[in-house]
Amino acid sequence: MERNERSGSESGTESMAKSWCIQFCIGPNPWMARYIYGLMFLITNLLAWVVRDYSHSALTDMERLKGCKGEKDCLGGQGVLRVSLGCFTFYIAMFLSTVGTSKLHERRDLWHSGWWSAKIFLWIALMLLPFFIPSTFIQLYGEIAHFGAGVFLLIQLISVISFITWLNECCQSDKYADRCHIYVMLIATTAYVICIVGIIMMYIWYAPYPSCLLNIFFITWTLVLLQLMTSVSLHPKVNAGFLTPGLMGLYVVFICWCAIRSEPPEESCNRKEAATKADWLTIIVTLKQSVKLEN
Repeated sequence: MERNERSGSESGTESMAKSWCIQFCIGPNPWMARYIYGLMFLITNLLAWVVRDYSHSALTDMERLKGCKGEKDCLGGQGVLRVSLGCFTFYIAMFLSTVGTSKLHERRDLWHSGWWSAKIFLWIALMLLPFFIPSTFIQLYGEIAHFGAGVFLLIQLISVISFITWLNECCQSDKYADRCHIYVMLIATTAYVICIVGIIMMYIWYAPYPSCLLNIFFITWTLVLLQLMTSVSLHPKVNAGFLTPGLMGLYVVFICWCAIRSEPPEESCNRKEAATKADWLTIIVTLKQSVKLEN
């Protein structure tokens, strides 16, 4: 009897694993699609990071490609633009081929949530194609990409606000209010401490002199935004508590830090040494945003 039960459970597990494999390789799965797209976006970001920081020593034959004048036009910043162009081409192609889809199991929906082998092959091909494009076109794309980066930050901001609002409402609901009260206060307090420490460190690292007016302006405006969000959240008509402004403060401080740390280390206002190549914080945040955007 025990053998039969054991064999039955094992066969059930094997059939479940096979069904997941079949759904990935052949059948459409709308639930899985968002996570696969998010994983592909994460891999693209990691690839751009590798091309920027490590490709000079790993890729020595880049000068053979038609679009590369030696390695300098295909590695470093140019390499990131080429990876970005491949990623943009893939996702805009997916958007144009599935826009207007309103029903499940129609052809465009099947293409959106299935055919993963074909789409992975297409993604790899589109990631390699920009390395054969002349550098002049890549530079033009880089100028246009500044606008696209602003749009992406706006979408990211909307996604972050939506997630934090949902989390705060969930923690304040009658079902979880008593259970989550201590955790909410702990998380909110930690978030405020990190925000204040981050702002102080930015003043020390990036605004050591009164002449660093631009850095002082952005850091001070970040502090003002933190205070303003807290005041609005605690207003009797809003009464959203400390969790929402605390988490939003973390995001705003991080955006400010990313902006001013991009200043060349040779500048007198940048007292912090250049970031090391293994920027694991950037990788973690990229992973978090990829999962959040797909959700």
